[in-house]
Amino acid sequence: MIPRWPVVLASASPRRKELLKDIFSEFEVLPADFAEEDYPLSDPCEQAEFLALEKAKVVAQIRPNALVIGSDTVVALDLGQASPLQLAKPCDDAEAMRMLWLLSGKTHRVITGVALISPDRTIVASDTTRVTFRTLVAQEIEDYVATGEPLDKAGAYAI
Repeated sequence: MIPRWPVVLASASPRRKELLKDIFSEFEVLPADFAEEDYPLSDPCEQAEFLALEKAKVVAQIRPNALVIGSDTVVALDLGQASPLQLAKPCDDAEAMRMLWLLSGKTHRVITGVALISPDRTIVASDTTRVTFRTLVAQEIEDYVATGEPLDKAGAYAI
C-alpha cells in the first residue's frame, strides 16, 4: 500500500511493527513518551481508545505531516464489581504470576484501541476479543514467567 503521507508508528512494540510491515513497505517507529498509568479510566474500551489517541497525539506533534498510528491493549477481567479489573503490563515476575493466576480458568476481554491521526483527520476505534484460559497449573505459570515474555504484555501473556 502506498500511503498519502509518511507513516509513523507511535509504539516500540515488536508485534505492532510486524503487523505494520504487512501493510506498509516503509514506516518510521517513534514511540510516544506518555505515562499511561497516570490516566486510569473505569471503562476498558474507553481506556484503550484514550491511550491509543494520546500516544498518537504526542507523536503527531513531532510529525504533523504524517499518518501517525497509536495503539494500546487493555485486558479486562469481570469479577462482579462495578468496573472490571484492568490488567496492564506487569511490573515484575510476581505481578505476572498473580495476573496469570487471576486469568486461569476464566474468560476475559482483550480490547485493542487504535488511533490514526493524519493532517486532515483523526479516527479512533477499538475491538474486543473474548479469551478463555483453561485452568493453569503452577509449573506452567512459573515456566512461562521465567521466559520473561509476560513482562511487556498487558495481562502478562500473548497469544
